[in-house]
Amino acid sequence: MKKLLLGLAATTALASGAWAEMLDLEKDELTFGFIKLTDMAPLAVAYEQGFFDDEGLFVTLEAQANWKVLLDGVIDGTLDGAHMLAGQPLAATIGFGTEAHIITPFSMDLNGNGITVSNEVWEEMKPNIPTDADGKVQHPISAEALAPVVEKYKSEGKPFNMGMVFPVSTHNYELRYWLAAGGLHPGYYSPENISGQIGADVFLSVTPPPQMPATLEAGTIYGYCVGEPWNQQAVFKGIGVPVITDYELWKNNPEKVFGITAEFAEEYPNTTKAVVKALIRAAMWLDENDNANRPEAVEILSRPDYVGADYDVIANSMTGTFEYEKGDKREVPDFNVFFRYNATYPFYSDAVWYLTQMRRWGQIAEAKPDSWYDEVAKSVYKPEIYLEAARLLVDEGLANEEDFPWDSDGYKAPTPSEDIIDGIAYDGKAPNAYLDSLPIGLKGEQVVEGTEVKG
Repeated sequence: MKKLLLGLAATTALASGAWAEMLDLEKDELTFGFIKLTDMAPLAVAYEQGFFDDEGLFVTLEAQANWKVLLDGVIDGTLDGAHMLAGQPLAATIGFGTEAHIITPFSMDLNGNGITVSNEVWEEMKPNIPTDADGKVQHPISAEALAPVVEKYKSEGKPFNMGMVFPVSTHNYELRYWLAAGGLHPGYYSPENISGQIGADVFLSVTPPPQMPATLEAGTIYGYCVGEPWNQQAVFKGIGVPVITDYELWKNNPEKVFGITAEFAEEYPNTTKAVVKALIRAAMWLDENDNANRPEAVEILSRPDYVGADYDVIANSMTGTFEYEKGDKREVPDFNVFFRYNATYPFYSDAVWYLTQMRRWGQIAEAKPDSWYDEVAKSVYKPEIYLEAARLLVDEGLANEEDFPWDSDGYKAPTPSEDIIDGIAYDGKAPNAYLDSLPIGLKGEQVVEGTEVKG
């Protein structure tokens, strides 16, 4: 049966004028995990468009209850790989939380997140936000507009609670970045206190992505940072207002990754390359012809097996727009990016940024030299595997030579100050200088002891 299916795949490839060369797979039956978010799209597309089939891979995709369950599944081998938070392989490899050597040969996407507040908080913020000539609020919205609201709640003895999806999630770091850029302290972690709320003005806690709108509606939290479609869901339900996208926080910032154990990559090198080939093709399909395939992608994602949200909710951001306050829909063509701007290449500089945020907020308790950041990044992010897969696709006529950064040293050019909300540039080759440039957060030899920063 397997030979018959491989023959059919080969016939299809020949008919299309391109040839997906079969690698000698060490393992061809695979199970991958994901969380119900639109940025799992490369996995769904690789499955639905037959890109896994073309590589001789028999893949099962399984939604997971939360990020911890997903990570544990990859570590214990229940899952062969997964759609992961970029911070998860890094945290696991350095032993923050669960310890395991997880790697990524493929970045899933850029951008794709937003920060939403409740209607009540929005009405309190709105007088603090400048408007344009048409009376519409000006974007990006700074957390400075939230600061008086937080102060009011504090004076009334009410903690200002917000949700994020996991302690090492992009969402945690993006929400912290936005708050800190507006002068609000999101709190520190310490080895003795992993709440992340030491010295906080705003108290952040974990809520699984699909539960964000309901938790907001219940009043348990006053806002959250999450991926789509759960910001747009708040708009559709009339319970909240997205105030900023991560594209406005940091233009074309890295988001999810595809994670596997280092052991899997070592034991099944050809299988790993075949998976990356299929995922690259899926990412290309998602972005090709100015996002022409996005409506079809939205239909796929709206199915219960994948994200399971209404088509219109997913389309609100996935097709190049984003709705803030109800009726205030704006063009954001790069809200979701899957292949443009080398989105799928696992840059070391992306890894280093996540590590700087872990250090900034005390998840990495002690100072590390710049060389440590580089070493950890290179132990987790594997562009060499990615480029081997890309080379095969180019040789097979399935991808274009010019679409891949063959000569990269793994580091992006520094992100200019104008592309980041606080106006502070980021250079992945100088992590400690970057940390020193941030007004709120740990610097140099500082450590958190009890409720105080020492050093």
